[in-house]
Amino acid sequence: MSSVDPSPPRSALRSSNRILIKAGTSVVTSPNGYPSLTRLASLVEQIAELKAEGKQVILVSSGAVGMGRHLLLRQMQGLTTVSELQKGSVLGTSSTKNYSSSCAAAGQFHLMSIYNSLFESLGLVASQILLTQNSFEPHTLPNLTDTIEKLLALNIIPIINENDAVSSNQGWTSESVFSDNDSLASVCSKSFNCSACLLLTDVEGVYNKPPSQHGATVLPFFETFKCIESGLTKSKSSDVLIGEKSEFGRGGMQAKIDAAASAVEAGGCDFCLITSGLDFDSIRDACGAYNGKKAKGTLFVSQQWEGYQKFVEMENADGGEDDEGRRKALKAREEARKLTALGKSERSAVLLKISASLADSAIVSKVMQANAVDLENAVKQGLDSQLLNRLKLTPGKLETLSTGIKQIAESEDPLGVIKSVTELASGLTLNEVTCPIGVLMIIFESRPDSLPQIASLSIASGNGLLLKGGSEAKESNKALHKAIGDAVEEATGGKVKRDIVALVESRSEISQLLKLDDCVDLVIPRGSNKLVHHIKSHTKIPVLGHADGVCHIFIDSTASPQKSTSIVVDSKTTYPSACNSVETILLHEETLTNGLCDTVLKSLRQAGCKILGGPRAMSSGICDIPSESSKQEYGDLRVQVEVVVGIDEAVEWVNRHGSGHTECIVTEDEGKARRWMEGCDSACVFWNASTRFADGYRFGMGAEVGISTGRIHARGPCGVKSLLTTKWMLESNDYDTTERFNSGERVYTHIVKK
Repeated sequence: MSSVDPSPPRSALRSSNRILIKAGTSVVTSPNGYPSLTRLASLVEQIAELKAEGKQVILVSSGAVGMGRHLLLRQMQGLTTVSELQKGSVLGTSSTKNYSSSCAAAGQFHLMSIYNSLFESLGLVASQILLTQNSFEPHTLPNLTDTIEKLLALNIIPIINENDAVSSNQGWTSESVFSDNDSLASVCSKSFNCSACLLLTDVEGVYNKPPSQHGATVLPFFETFKCIESGLTKSKSSDVLIGEKSEFGRGGMQAKIDAAASAVEAGGCDFCLITSGLDFDSIRDACGAYNGKKAKGTLFVSQQWEGYQKFVEMENADGGEDDEGRRKALKAREEARKLTALGKSERSAVLLKISASLADSAIVSKVMQANAVDLENAVKQGLDSQLLNRLKLTPGKLETLSTGIKQIAESEDPLGVIKSVTELASGLTLNEVTCPIGVLMIIFESRPDSLPQIASLSIASGNGLLLKGGSEAKESNKALHKAIGDAVEEATGGKVKRDIVALVESRSEISQLLKLDDCVDLVIPRGSNKLVHHIKSHTKIPVLGHADGVCHIFIDSTASPQKSTSIVVDSKTTYPSACNSVETILLHEETLTNGLCDTVLKSLRQAGCKILGGPRAMSSGICDIPSESSKQEYGDLRVQVEVVVGIDEAVEWVNRHGSGHTECIVTEDEGKARRWMEGCDSACVFWNASTRFADGYRFGMGAEVGISTGRIHARGPCGVKSLLTTKWMLESNDYDTTERFNSGERVYTHIVKK
């Protein structure tokens, strides 16, 4: 992992030496108004880390009024009658404003006592500075600035708040310097020569619309020159729709946007970041050493920053991380509808052209050259051997892909197939007909060979496609995507553009693409367990795929030695990193005495496999190295071996420790085979066949987008049929199908004809 932040402005932000941090009321206090000790402790701890790195920190903290309200209420409850409290005549909601100054006075003392204890526990010293509008007058500002400079020079942390006990600040007026603590933080960051300002709030950043609304996404970057020059608040990608403010504090998101924009004006700081103070790592992730995490919050960058122009040009070239995926997804849907309208013959022509391209020596040569670059870079970066195997392309792989795609082209049209026909009533017929899902998004690591497979299946099924490959296969993916795009446009005479299969090549984060639930209909992950688990837990888009490929082979006591050795060696060694490679071999206990166990283990060891033993295998002495887990996908030449009493225990083991992928029994006993086939609750269950047969190409599908271990929509190798849905077509040859049904003159027949 690189130690340098790939974003130039965020990398520069980390180098800032004087940072102002503003903690909002929603960060400092809990929803009931009491101090949030966990968040305050996290805030202080992160500031201490910045101090340890030699940075100077100024803290602007809200929360005094909220804390003071509870203190005064508790005090008054001891001085008033119940009836007075019930009438709200003391400190009820209706009269809160009358006591705001008193709340501030009491709460500020309480807030500072907490800060003092927390900072002191870490060996740091803090000071309190209460400001009013007058503090920034020409005759007072120099003294204030001098005080701040001396405190910082003495390694003391200034904690600033508005002096609400004496201030009469009622918001912006023509003479206001600041109206709330957001604008106070902005003024302070400029007055005290801060290079960066962080505004901590209760949301992740600036959204393109209120966070509660469908399709709301955080803007990673906010162009500020429009709002500074014209007074309009606009982002680079779209106008920002501001929702209602929080019930805590005086500001809101609009106030924070205005404050951030003001902070980076000429003469201000270089950077201002609006980010979540509810995240216990937000400050260290933004200002500490780069840790490889995704950038958080919305960044405002000063036009005066030396790298500003280059950064904006780079952003414009990318079209915006968030926008690129959305734009390409919508375009893919548009082109897919065009291709579907052309019909089966045109779709087949496109597929045949893709197939021919993958067999064309010139194109194959370019793809192999691109793959060689990826492999060289991957080796330099120390890529895992399992991923290296998946990354590598060969002419043989491309030939197999070409054959499979040709097979897809020559198959029957999957669209418009009538699945069922029901007569609802005389003259009224309901048909269920197959149709495309819409737009698919495939996120894959390494595996460049999956790109043409998925693209072909998507085209055959009439779907648009959005592809996001791993950076390790960047050149291979570009070469394959170009070949497919050329084939689409040549085969259709330009009627359908290459946008039907879109490759996201920018710095778009997967997490941003997973928020496109308003324009992407299905996500199919192809990669590591970590990738699949992350996608399943971070998107509203339906996910098709599997997280683990823990496949089993059960060697029965009646199994043929020749079949057993052939099947286990093929299942483990032909492609160890594939998800259909066997990971656990279960041995019937009688194989330990009839010689079959020795034969099977010997064949595995001769093939270079490392055998790990389960508890019984270890106690029986057939293995020397214990396995760490009963359920593990190794992805290499390691394989677990365990001993079971018989078929029932083998089935129970698979259902308990398997991943629902592929299971095989090797036996000559048909009764046991049927028990296995019916009892194993997995997507693929085999009898005397290698687990490597769990593959779309071998199943006659031509190719696959992946293997699903889920139970809804599709299961097992997923080909064209798995990328379809259905729609209902109701046909009537009657002049009236409404009132006469409602009145009971006509009756439903509900006759199923297909």
